[in-house]
Amino acid sequence: MNWLNYHHLQYFWAVSHEGSVAKASEKLHVTPATISIQLRELEKSLGVKLFRKAGRGLALTEMGITVQSYANDIFATGQELLDMVNGRPVGGPMVLRVGIKDVMPKLVAYQLLEPTLRMGDVRLLCYEGDIAKLISDLAIHKLDVVLSDTPIDPTMKVRAYSHLLGESDVALVGTKALAKKLKVGFPGSLDGSPILLPMRNSVLRRSLDYWFEVNEVRPRIVGEFEDSAMLKIMGHAGAGAFPVASTICKEVESMYGVEFISAIPDVTEKFYALSVERKVKHPAVLAISEVARKQLRTR
Repeated sequence: MNWLNYHHLQYFWAVSHEGSVAKASEKLHVTPATISIQLRELEKSLGVKLFRKAGRGLALTEMGITVQSYANDIFATGQELLDMVNGRPVGGPMVLRVGIKDVMPKLVAYQLLEPTLRMGDVRLLCYEGDIAKLISDLAIHKLDVVLSDTPIDPTMKVRAYSHLLGESDVALVGTKALAKKLKVGFPGSLDGSPILLPMRNSVLRRSLDYWFEVNEVRPRIVGEFEDSAMLKIMGHAGAGAFPVASTICKEVESMYGVEFISAIPDVTEKFYALSVERKVKHPAVLAISEVARKQLRTR
């Protein structure tokens, strides 16, 4: 049986956070040569490269990033053990590790997460990425919950569950000048008018494309965005009108200096909490579900 040398792992952990052997040696009060030897031994025992050269320092390889994540958990647990045997409060605040799908409107995500910040004993760790990576991290318990605009794809071979938080109508907003022009004769006024849209990999975009087709309007698409914040910044600059979930419309108007143009009939956005639990038990995730019931429309 292969045994993990935790002494070697601690040296790796220090270098991964300090960015160089020299800085880690100062922190640990050992010679750089000692740390270098221990790192080579750890890489040899694991059979992988953990670092690569980056200028005068070191950068983690892809595998190194994964090993660092495990090391973070290992040494955090070790500190909890020391706290427990020495009679100190164990663990500190509850940690909620949240994955946010890259196309998820960030203001909606904030509205859902905001009550966890008021719980007082929760530390929020937020990660953003594509849904496949987030689901993979959820499956191996690196995340507690994923916020998404889509349920889990049934073709994904993971044991996880989709919890519908609710849905929101969608509105079109734009600068004052653009709103004044587009309000008259909507939706026909959209024909040839500049518009900003999310990328085609989002459910909202597909719904909007279908709505344009049904209503026989052809807006001039001047930009497509994965980042919803960048879309709103461009809209604030007057590049085009853009869609927002009605639940955050007032906040978007205030923050970006835009005006409501019209609701977009029959177009909605749904939001989900994805978890490995069939029935959610994490107190902070329950708080998210509670605020969703108040702010989003549920069936």
